[in-house]
Amino acid sequence: MTNRRSFLTALGAATLFPVVVQAKLGVLGAEDALQNLDDGSLILIDIRTPQEWHETGVAKGAWPLDMTQRDFGPKFLAVLERNPGRQVAIICRTGNRSGYLMDVLAKNGITHVLDVAEGMAGGPNGKGWIPLGLPVVTGEAAMKSLPADLVAT
Repeated sequence: MTNRRSFLTALGAATLFPVVVQAKLGVLGAEDALQNLDDGSLILIDIRTPQEWHETGVAKGAWPLDMTQRDFGPKFLAVLERNPGRQVAIICRTGNRSGYLMDVLAKNGITHVLDVAEGMAGGPNGKGWIPLGLPVVTGEAAMKSLPADLVAT
């Protein structure tokens, strides 16, 4: 079982000291992520900030959870714990933050999360959700899709 205190502490440090790290294992392409979202086998978490969600939109079907928020760790763990039969993946803008978060998760024994490493805008890991023309919704619409206990307070 994951030591929640260690996870939350490490996650808090992640927001204070951002580092560019590329996740090597558990990478999922944007098109595959969309297919898995559509068939219901995947939950996609957009870990960017509300400003970014507003500027570019959110992948259709993704849940926006801002990783810079103090309550991100408990909310993320809640997603994992109540969805044991579904894959969970994370996405950010270009893959840097999601790669870093994958490293933090792995150090805390959470290895079954996938990384959509090409991100929303694309970068060194691939073209990206938006440049591929995959569907997006407004940040407001994405927030409405969140379970009530995950909505920012």
